[in-house]
Amino acid sequence: MRVLITGGAGFLGRRVLSALLAQGKLMDSDNNEREISRICVADVAGPPQALPDDPRLETVYGDFSEPGAARRLLRDDTGVVFHLAAIVSGQAEQEFDLGMRINLDGTRGLLDACRELSQPPRFVFSSSVAVYGGDMPPVIQDTTPPVPQTSYGAQKAGSELLVSDYSRKGFVDGRSLRLPTIIVRPGKPNAAASSFASSVLREPLQGEDVVCPVAAETGVWALSPRRVVDCFVRAARLPASAWGKNRTLMLPGLTVTVAEMLEALRAVGGDAVAARVRFEPDPFIEQIVYGWPTRFDPRRALDMGFAADNSMTEIIEAFVEDDLGGLIAS
Repeated sequence: MRVLITGGAGFLGRRVLSALLAQGKLMDSDNNEREISRICVADVAGPPQALPDDPRLETVYGDFSEPGAARRLLRDDTGVVFHLAAIVSGQAEQEFDLGMRINLDGTRGLLDACRELSQPPRFVFSSSVAVYGGDMPPVIQDTTPPVPQTSYGAQKAGSELLVSDYSRKGFVDGRSLRLPTIIVRPGKPNAAASSFASSVLREPLQGEDVVCPVAAETGVWALSPRRVVDCFVRAARLPASAWGKNRTLMLPGLTVTVAEMLEALRAVGGDAVAARVRFEPDPFIEQIVYGWPTRFDPRRALDMGFAADNSMTEIIEAFVEDDLGGLIAS
């Protein structure tokens, strides 16, 4: 069986790739466990770090939303698609047409390409809790309707509806995961409005000062890279019967404020590390982030076996182990 990962050269895509190469098997749309013969990593450009040296791996670099490009990524033996490619939140807000073309039109193009396959593939879509907004209840429930207040959130919500309808029609076996803020992301800050949540931990641990653009009491709904990769793989392995008619799932996470993140940073790295963070408000980032919910009751996901991290300290320690080689800059 062949697997496609769009956005596969990104930090989450690389981790999903490594997990699949290690496991070597996945469930197809008939719920049969099959050997993974090939994994196609598709991305707009090559990765900042080398991909694993594995004979099962193939790479395709270019814009998947270009006419005909999505169909060229697929083969009739493609059994699972992980659709992770996207324009991030801040950039999607500033570059409306680009966000629509990649996040919404690109998703439909990929779904249409899947529709042409002889066997409907499982289709795991990376959505976001940015679909929520407006007048929200104190705690987001599985039944809380999406009312996005950003272009990014609207594009993700629209894509969820497409995945659900293409699943209803039998074109794909879809499942959309509403991701919390994923921290700690390695590398450099990106254009995501949530980028600060990784920066205030990542840079200090590497000996760099950093500016936090939101207030210390700002909350986020957080999940680690380790856990979200587990969620992606679990979503692909579950049978269609586990999802029923509702193909969208709010993932578990932790509600933490920036102040609590810095306390955990101090617990792991010490006072000098935590002191490398200073606060300077950024109205553009605040306008987006303050419209996001921070408290959730992900009962359905927990019942389906998805899990969150145990603590913010655990998340930071995992980053130090996985991405810093166990070393913290003094």
